Amino acid sequence: MLYRTVPRTGDKLSALGFGCMRLPSTRTGGVDEERAIRQIRHAIDNGVNYIDTAPVYHFGKSEQVLGKALAGGFREKVRIATKLPHWEVFERADMDRILDGQLKTLQTDHIDYYLLHSLAGKSFRIMKDLGVLEFLDSAKKDGRIRNAGFSFHGSLDDFKEIVDAYTWDFCQIQYNYLDEKNQAGTEGLKYAAAKGLAVMIMEPLRGGNLAGRVPESIRKIWDEAPVKRSPAEWGLRWVWDHPEVTVVLSGMNDEVHIDENLCVAGDAACGSLSDEERALIGRVRDEYRRLMKVGCTGCGYCMPCPAGVDIPGCFASYNAHALFPHDREVKFQYVGRHGGLMGEKSCASLCRQCGKCAKACPQHLPIPDLMKEVSKEMEGMMDIVVPIMKGGLWCINRVKRVKRAILGEKSHA
Repeated sequence: MLYRTVPRTGDKLSALGFGCMRLPSTRTGGVDEERAIRQIRHAIDNGVNYIDTAPVYHFGKSEQVLGKALAGGFREKVRIATKLPHWEVFERADMDRILDGQLKTLQTDHIDYYLLHSLAGKSFRIMKDLGVLEFLDSAKKDGRIRNAGFSFHGSLDDFKEIVDAYTWDFCQIQYNYLDEKNQAGTEGLKYAAAKGLAVMIMEPLRGGNLAGRVPESIRKIWDEAPVKRSPAEWGLRWVWDHPEVTVVLSGMNDEVHIDENLCVAGDAACGSLSDEERALIGRVRDEYRRLMKVGCTGCGYCMPCPAGVDIPGCFASYNAHALFPHDREVKFQYVGRHGGLMGEKSCASLCRQCGKCAKACPQHLPIPDLMKEVSKEMEGMMDIVVPIMKGGLWCINRVKRVKRAILGEKSHA
């Protein structure tokens, strides 16, 4: 594992951080605690010492699971990062109440890296008026937090305003080869680093869209590289290539991906890419931008939807259909997951155009308008197909039950 230094404190942090926003889930949708704990501890045993969570992740379960994972001596091996949700703060006392609750949930007496969550210009100014900077000073003084920072989703001008407003120890921004000019972007990364802030990177693979299965045109570009690497490795190496980056957070929930990321994190030093490799990644970036329909990262800030739409899930299917137009399974999976075949409907056509999601979206996507496009492209005959498929599933299950009953009678005969 390679380590990078926090400028203000000299703290040595693992280049790879474990992000707890996408922990492994059970079949019913909850967190698979046993597996998540095993994965977190495996990462720690292999050099990861920075773990990022937040109260909103998995609707509060993320902090709970992390607290359990760090029991038995693991807490002393890591730095915990968690966040103050500004949307739950209405007065100064709320800040202390929330922090004290987090300390209890995480089973610790201090937070190593404490962030104001998902700031933009307006939300920061409101929090500032409520006394958040004095709160951070107080919490640092009494030892409840060690380092103060913020995560950011907004414009570059707002980012610079926030950086200049306080003596921050660190910040967290979205950054990958598709987002060089989005939100804080490269200019914001360099601006924060020049001011002495450690910079933690979220969404290095844009919610997984830059990893795993890739379109044929993208694969052909990667295949031109003399050194063969997975799309995920290329994406991570691109971020780590920047000397201003301190930690790259990965929302790891698969053992194979964790081990791959650990391996790369032990080799991907800043400046390790060649000019030819950077140019290759630039070509991949341009091709992705040509192919993708929606710039959704799957962060989930738009959720829950009042109408029941699984917004990130719908966009993921929509983008997958755009990237793999000849893959019939994409639409079938959309119908299965969102059309009510295997549970409650969560499809795009449920959208009521209320606009709540658009206001919460860090990417500032016109989500209600895009939902119309998703519905038109992905749903088609869904209202007819789903009842037929449900009827077929009912018949299959009915036959299975009858067979089990007959076999049971025979076994007792």
